[in-house]
Amino acid sequence: MANLPDKPTLDGIEERWAAQWDTDGTYTFDQLAVRDNVFSIDTPPPTVSGSLHVGHVFSYTHTDTIARYQRMTGKSVFYPMGWDDNGLPTERRVQAYYGVRCDPSQPYTVGFEPPFRGDPPKKHQAIPISRPNFLELCDELVEIDEELFEQLFRRLGLSVDWKLKYATIDERSRRISQRSFLRNVARGEAYTQEAPTLWDIDFRTAVAQAELTDKERPAAYHKIPFQLADGSGTIEIDTTRPELLAACVSLVAHPDDERFKPFFGAKVIVPLYGQEVEVRAHSLRRSSWRRRVRTARSATPPAPPTRPPSPRTFVAAARLLPTRRTVSTPRRTHSSLASTRTKLRRPWSTSSSSRTSSSASHARFCIRSSSTKRATGRSKS
Repeated sequence: MANLPDKPTLDGIEERWAAQWDTDGTYTFDQLAVRDNVFSIDTPPPTVSGSLHVGHVFSYTHTDTIARYQRMTGKSVFYPMGWDDNGLPTERRVQAYYGVRCDPSQPYTVGFEPPFRGDPPKKHQAIPISRPNFLELCDELVEIDEELFEQLFRRLGLSVDWKLKYATIDERSRRISQRSFLRNVARGEAYTQEAPTLWDIDFRTAVAQAELTDKERPAAYHKIPFQLADGSGTIEIDTTRPELLAACVSLVAHPDDERFKPFFGAKVIVPLYGQEVEVRAHSLRRSSWRRRVRTARSATPPAPPTRPPSPRTFVAAARLLPTRRTVSTPRRTHSSLASTRTKLRRPWSTSSSSRTSSSASHARFCIRSSSTKRATGRSKS
C-alpha cells in the first residue's frame, strides 16, 4: 500500500503512456510484413496554418478506430502522420505572424530578423522581404506549429507510428514530387498551355477554386462609349463589369433592334485597351441556348491540344457563356439576359455581367476591380 497515492490524479497520464507505447513499439509498423498482411492507411495530412480544433480530433478518431481494429485482427498497420505545410495557408500564416510578405525582387538579407514574432498590430503594413528570407521564416514557423500538433495528437493517444512522420515541404517529399512530375513529362502526360486562371492579387500566385469563397457585392451600371473604328461616332453600352473591358471580344444587340441594325458588322474600339471588336447580332433564343448546354454537357472532353491556343481564344469562348446572378454557379440563365437587355435598352458587351458581382468570377479572367475585395480563402490562418 506504500505506492498508493493519497489523492488519485490523472495528471501526466497521457505523457506516461505515450512514452511507454514508444518504448514497447506498440504502434510500430513491421517493415518486413508481407503485403497480404499489411493494412495501409493514407490519411490527408492536416494543414499547418494555426491551431487545431475539436473537428481535427473527431476526424482522426474515426481513422484510429479502424487502425486499432485491424491490429486486433493480426494485421501490420501502416499508419503514418504527415503535416501539410505547403501552399497558401502557410504563406498566409507566416505573413500574419511575422508581419512580412514575399517579394522576389528584394535582395537576400543575411541574418534577417522579422519585425514581429506573433500578433503584429492591425495597422502594420507587411514589409517586403526576399523569397529566400521568406522561405526561412516558413521553415521556422512550421517547425514550431508541427511540434505543437504532434504534442496534441500524442496526448490524444492516436495509434500512429511516429517514426513514419513526414511533411509536404520537407526535402524527401519535394524530391518525390519533382521526380513524379518529370516522369509525367517523359510519358507525355504533362503539357503546357495558356489559359485563364484564378489569380490572387495579394500573394501574386495562381489559386485553386477551393481556396475561394464567393460573396455577393453591390454593383452599379456604368455607361461606356465605344468609338467606331471609322471615326463616324460612338456606341454606348451599359455594364456592371467595367474591369472586364480587356476581355471584351464583341458587342451584341438583338437583330430586331432597329437602333443598331446599321452598326451590325461594324468595328468599334474598346476603351483604354484599343483593340477592335465587331458589333454582332444575336437573338439569344432560349431554345438554341438549351441545345448548346445539352450538347456541351453530353460531349466528350477534348484531348489536350498539341499547340497551346492563344488566351484570346479562351476568353472569347468563356464570354460566350453568360453568367447567372447567383454566386453559386458561374453561369446565368437566358431569362436574366433578357431582363437585363430589356432594362438596358442598349447593346451589351460580352464582358458585362449581372448586377450582383462575384469575387470568384472577377478572378476567373485574371482581371480584378479595385473597388471589390479580393477572394477570401476558406482556410483560416
